[in-house]
Amino acid sequence: MFMFEKAVVGSKRYWAWVLSLCAVIGLGFLCYLLQLRDGLGITGMSRDVSWGLYIAQFTFFVGVAASAVMVVLPYYLHDYKAFGKITILGEFLAVSAVTMCMLFIFVDMGQPMRVMNVMLHPTPNSMMFWDMVSLSGYLVLNALISLIMLSAERKGVAPPKWIKPVILLSIPWAVSIHTVTAFLYNGLPGRAFWLTAILAPRFLASAFAAGPSLLILLAMVIRKLTWFNAGKEAIQKLALIVTYAMIINVFFILMEVFTALYSGIPEDAAHLRFLYTGLGGQAPLVPWMWTSSALALISLVLLIVPRYRHNEKILAVTCVAVFLSLWIDKGIGLIIGGFVPSPLEKVTSYVPTLPEITIIAAIWALGALMITVFYKIALSVRERLPEKAMAH
Repeated sequence: MFMFEKAVVGSKRYWAWVLSLCAVIGLGFLCYLLQLRDGLGITGMSRDVSWGLYIAQFTFFVGVAASAVMVVLPYYLHDYKAFGKITILGEFLAVSAVTMCMLFIFVDMGQPMRVMNVMLHPTPNSMMFWDMVSLSGYLVLNALISLIMLSAERKGVAPPKWIKPVILLSIPWAVSIHTVTAFLYNGLPGRAFWLTAILAPRFLASAFAAGPSLLILLAMVIRKLTWFNAGKEAIQKLALIVTYAMIINVFFILMEVFTALYSGIPEDAAHLRFLYTGLGGQAPLVPWMWTSSALALISLVLLIVPRYRHNEKILAVTCVAVFLSLWIDKGIGLIIGGFVPSPLEKVTSYVPTLPEITIIAAIWALGALMITVFYKIALSVRERLPEKAMAH
């Protein structure tokens, strides 16, 4: 009970932040009730663009959740001590991100009973079924690992031996959740933009850049607002991981662009033209995609040059650039760009509505609230421990 009691103790600034998040969540819930009454017609989705920002945000945050493996694997498998303080932060980030992913699917399916049908009438030949299995399993694994490891720290004892196999299982499971997500799109042969074998590796590369970038920013914010310091070595090692992952991600994107344009196949090139130059007189995503490209190139320069990467002020700006670039690419362009043009070459406009955006903002706020509470608990437990015990 000690751990959960600490979540309701805090300064005025802490409670102002929590209440602000609750207000956004409340507005989003009211909009969801409106969607529940009137249906998905209140969103900007249509027959031709049947997946909008809900599924786009789901896709992006699956990557954020999977990225926890970037701290779990070095610490538990290779005994990299520098990640000793930051690993629990990564695991709690994964729990929050997976919860957000499930909520995005929940609101996208329209009626709650449709979610129940996936569980009541399982269909193993459906990728949606396996996506549910992988996400729920990953949530359980990370929640269990976080609880057991933090409880052991609080009691000042070694964690039970049975948790080690669970931790090892979570490593390939993290890779599986984003691979299965890629298979969801690969399984739609009428969508040329997604019909590529490199989609799963591209998803993982972008995940291992976006997630650690967010974790670096969170570690910096915590260091500024509290006594907790994750350590310069841990932050710099994460920055190096972001560097390599971002290089690979940009390389994969350039491979996709070359294949689509050089092959001269109209279906492949049409989606890229819609995203980067406009198509059929419509270019709603062109500014977004060029912004994403510019942020990616700028962040690459700042990451590759050691002098910039080692400067933590520049690194913070770089991590914001990486996160925003990949959010635009996966959280906007990937899904909408895959639907436009349609297999019948129809260019359909998709503009998210205010209720749709409010529901998305509420789920973001819920994720932020979960991270706030989880980190508050973790820091309250570690505040009672000596520095040496925290490192192990």
